[in-house]
Amino acid sequence: MARGEMDRVDELVAAWQTELPGAATVELEIVKRVARLKHRIEEATQAVLGGYGLTYADFDVLATLRRAGAPYRLKPGRLASLSSLTTGGTSNILQRLTSAGLAEREPDPADGRSSWVRLTPEGVRLTEELVAATGRAHRDLFADVPGPAAQTLAGLLREVLLALGDRPGPSRADR
Repeated sequence: MARGEMDRVDELVAAWQTELPGAATVELEIVKRVARLKHRIEEATQAVLGGYGLTYADFDVLATLRRAGAPYRLKPGRLASLSSLTTGGTSNILQRLTSAGLAEREPDPADGRSSWVRLTPEGVRLTEELVAATGRAHRDLFADVPGPAAQTLAGLLREVLLALGDRPGPSRADR
């Protein structure tokens, strides 16, 4: 990739520069490049997940539960917040995952009004398989990006997200 080479966003910005110069901002470049990158990542991820009959949201819930550590369980509200889904959306996904034998609900003995969501052993196995497969797909996607550029990008994106107030939530106490 040669410096000075134009990407699709450069083309878009150049068009705005001609038509409405005030719209051709660095913020527009950031938004459009992040959106294009997000789209490419989602395509690579969904190419893997589609083979398993799962959506990105299904995988997000499975991965969030697996990432919680043994016993791979969370309260539904915490699961929703950690997976960036609404509680209603999470509920629909949990119904599908429960029907597929990948997750189950169990009552909370300490609070009769509450429950836990937990991965089944098959859910743990499949999630680990999916994490490996999507990891390979992401490595393939970024294969032509030089390592130092990828590291620099990761650091810059962290700085931007921190500047926007994107910080970790509460601890993993809801296990």
